[in-house]
Amino acid sequence: MYMVVPISQFRKDIFSLAEAALKGTVVEFTHKGVTFKVIPDKPSDKVGNITPLQVVNPHYSLESAAIELQTEMEKEWEKDWSQL
Repeated sequence: MYMVVPISQFRKDIFSLAEAALKGTVVEFTHKGVTFKVIPDKPSDKVGNITPLQVVNPHYSLESAAIELQTEMEKEWEKDWSQL
């Protein structure tokens, strides 16, 4: 994205425009005939901004859940097959 703003708006919204620049938007303004571009010194790492999710129940075993699900599915299949 690309954003051109007058210097007065830049002065008023400096923090939100800096945040927009961090997110990848090129912010540009002109003052006394000179054009300025606001870009971060280092590009932001999108993967580094991901907040990890907390496991709901770390003591729950996926293996036992898979066995439980398979057993439940087999019971339903046998019920369906018995009706044939």
